[in-house]
Amino acid sequence: MIRTIHDEPDPREQIGQCFIYILLCADGSYYTGSTIDLWRRLSQHQNGEGANHTKKRLPVELVYYEEYSRIDVAFKREKQIQGWSRAKKSALIHNNQHLLPMLADCRNASHHKNHEDD
Repeated sequence: MIRTIHDEPDPREQIGQCFIYILLCADGSYYTGSTIDLWRRLSQHQNGEGANHTKKRLPVELVYYEEYSRIDVAFKREKQIQGWSRAKKSALIHNNQHLLPMLADCRNASHHKNHEDD
């Protein structure tokens, strides 16, 4: 189930579930993680007890999360999102799902889709 912090109840009320989450760090970077206790993990990040990335970029703000019933599924989704561009993560955070397919296309000049057939 996909939930954003913009339209869902307080994540502290979601007991016994698994989550992926995206934090906005003080330097403007995003951090994506997964956990079985979203509120506790957010507190750890905010107290400098989280990942090295967030420790150096405090304060952090929860900007997006998704809820899952199994941690292995949440972990797989975490790894997927970690491979995304900043623009694609931003589209997800701001509920612009219609932009995700376009942002998934490779824009690298050397990519075969960016060459005309000779």
